[in-house]
Amino acid sequence: MDTIAPHVLIVDDTFIDRLVASRVLKSCNIQVTIVEGPKQALDFLDVVNDVKLILTDYCMPGMTGYDLLMEVQQSPKLKHIPVVIMSSDNIPERIQKCLDAGAKEYILKPIKAVDVPRILSYI
Repeated sequence: MDTIAPHVLIVDDTFIDRLVASRVLKSCNIQVTIVEGPKQALDFLDVVNDVKLILTDYCMPGMTGYDLLMEVQQSPKLKHIPVVIMSSDNIPERIQKCLDAGAKEYILKPIKAVDVPRILSYI
């Protein structure tokens, strides 16, 4: 019997970062949907109900990964979905702010295969 691959939503405005994250996750048998920003993510989550984890960049134009985290946390429909924030910036205050707000983890980009089992443990 096949188990259904968990569905992860990747939110990143940078093409290469989306590509790297999706390839790493797909290599670990994860179903991946990619969107370019938080607004698209919220639109997508409005119609798709099987997302098990949101993997979002922090720095994006218009709305940050933190803002997306806040939207997810405040939505009765979405608040059960774990959010992992990625960034190329290692800023302790920002990391703490995201974790305090409910992010499951804050990982430094690029995501690596060794990060995947830990990330998936939140599902």
